[in-house]
Amino acid sequence: MNVIVVGLGRMGTGLARKLDRQGHNVCAVDQDPERLEELGEGYTGRKVVGVGFDRDVLAKAGIDRASAVVSCTTSDEANIIIARIARDAYRVPRVIARMYDVTKAETYRRLGIQTISTTDWGVRRACELLTYNQQESVFQVGTGEVQIVRADVPALLEGHPVRELTAVGEVKVVAVSHNSETFIPTQGTVLGHGDVVYAAVASSAAGKFARMLGKSE
Repeated sequence: MNVIVVGLGRMGTGLARKLDRQGHNVCAVDQDPERLEELGEGYTGRKVVGVGFDRDVLAKAGIDRASAVVSCTTSDEANIIIARIARDAYRVPRVIARMYDVTKAETYRRLGIQTISTTDWGVRRACELLTYNQQESVFQVGTGEVQIVRADVPALLEGHPVRELTAVGEVKVVAVSHNSETFIPTQGTVLGHGDVVYAAVASSAAGKFARMLGKSE
């Protein structure tokens, strides 16, 4: 995963180091070169000096190839600007912004921007949000024989049609979210990078759906 971390306070530094240790391609951005150096010799990712909402800086950081952007500067306003540029201008699949004013969190969640707060919890939660790739039951129909399951589209299914996630009488994709828009797909709808599918899955076929997604049960 290609991740850009903007702002190297305690949270940004901890997150960049942790994601780097986990083997992700990380690019750290901060306007203070000394903070970039404080990542230490163990950090193997890229470093870019500059203001995080400067598009030239984001381009240098590789935002056009980014799987995720995490903005954790000391300014809520800057974090939201960066997050919205990443989400709206570059269609980055996963965008997270640190919020000091937690009353704004719901507003930005509706815009498709995840928010986090507090340093230690924030590092853990950001890693969870970035690396989430599991199926999740969001609704049970009747007494539970059928579930509506949310799942991120894995890399192995990008460019493949919805029909490959279909099993007659067991699994049927009922909706796809693409670039913050959700629609009812056809069997020929092609799945893309960052897409999320919602499928009606018979409880007895949960394992089959997991295998379709390339996961163990």
